[in-house]
Amino acid sequence: MDKVSCRTPTPGKQPTAIPAWKFERVREAILAVVPDEEPGLAFQELTQAVADQLSDEDRDGLGSVGWHTTTVKLELEVRGELRRLEGPGPQRLVRTVA
Repeated sequence: MDKVSCRTPTPGKQPTAIPAWKFERVREAILAVVPDEEPGLAFQELTQAVADQLSDEDRDGLGSVGWHTTTVKLELEVRGELRRLEGPGPQRLVRTVA
């Protein structure tokens, strides 16, 4: 089974490997719901927005949608596909790729 190594922007943290199909489904869902302009999407809304994009079958096979969403989100930040908006308050995200 192919796996994707998911890194984190935090220095010194070890990457987490997840099955490639899980990474791709969650990545597609994240990129579908995060806008490419401000004010972006609040991180606290991301898991539910991703869950709403997934099929029942994908949700069942995924396990924890919240954990996978956070893991893939961090890898997308490392890749430069997502970026956190600066400023006070809860974390907000924007997409940097079309």
